[in-house]
Amino acid sequence: MALPDLLTALDGAAVAVPAQWPTRRKELLAILEREQYGIRPPWSGKARGQVTDVISPCCAGRARHEKLAVAFDTPAGPFSFPVDFLFPADGQAHPLMLLLNFRPGVYDRYCPAEEIIDNGFALAYICYTDITSDDADMTSGLAGCFPRRDPATDWGKLSMWAFAASRALDVLLPRPEVDARNAAVIGHSRLGKTALLCGAYDERVRFALANNAGCGGDALEQTKHPGAETYADMAKTFPYWFCGNRSKYADRQASMPYDQHFLLAAIAPRCVAVGSAAQDLWADPYSQQLCCAAASPAWRLHGLDGYIGPETPARVNAAYGEGRVGYHLREGVHYLSRQDWLRYMAFVKRHLAEGSGKDVTIP
Repeated sequence: MALPDLLTALDGAAVAVPAQWPTRRKELLAILEREQYGIRPPWSGKARGQVTDVISPCCAGRARHEKLAVAFDTPAGPFSFPVDFLFPADGQAHPLMLLLNFRPGVYDRYCPAEEIIDNGFALAYICYTDITSDDADMTSGLAGCFPRRDPATDWGKLSMWAFAASRALDVLLPRPEVDARNAAVIGHSRLGKTALLCGAYDERVRFALANNAGCGGDALEQTKHPGAETYADMAKTFPYWFCGNRSKYADRQASMPYDQHFLLAAIAPRCVAVGSAAQDLWADPYSQQLCCAAASPAWRLHGLDGYIGPETPARVNAAYGEGRVGYHLREGVHYLSRQDWLRYMAFVKRHLAEGSGKDVTIP
């Protein structure tokens, strides 16, 4: 089954030079909004940050830990959420890892904080339910701050979590402890989908890192393998992550005007890395790998390497990080592991010296 073409514009014109990419990227995002993630409500401005507590020293005295309140205005009034911020206590600016996670408390099984600090990164940590609940309640937290207009296209929870991650960046990137040119957003599972969505919208994100994101994230829907989650599965269990339009494709994949390579490609020419687990059949590792390959023409358009690796199934514990679309496959199950973190940190370090664009969009 042929995938929708990344480099053919809606008017049928070929996208052949980098100058055409910003317009095509907007088309990709508009399709993804309308058909999958929902249309974000109008909003402008930047968030405000306040230090609410200091827990120092931490990480054996090598880092400082601040608790921040991130606040911004909405049609329903101010909204705020907490962010934990750790940074090496050396007075230098460091690349940032912004982790979207499932539980409060930075010292978590998915977050080897001390090792991240020791690798030269600053670390910010958001618990996603501090933004809005992971259910169909559209009055919870941020979900209740903007009016609902059309169930077919109203934004879903993934887009709300991604929007909040950008508001955290409003506060974090001006900090002297952060190298604002080298910000990464990382998440696992549904929050891997969120990290990709944040990176697609927010051009300040230099690295979008998605771990075991699977269906609706980094796995092609039109290329499924045994045991994989499908749109039909997700329409029954997590329809509130998306807009209503997405459910119409539950049994009509061939009619989709997009696939998940659109989401990865919207991050080009910046960097994206996808992580799979060999026993995580639900996330469909081979489809994730194929999505990396399918998105790569967006980087080649810019004269850059995207995914550099085989299109036959990757061997277990292989990592392909040379291009700006990285992919690794580790042994094990659905989990954000220390091995995954080491792969992502190595990917970021490999590409730090390449430089980044000066003109960015702040969603």
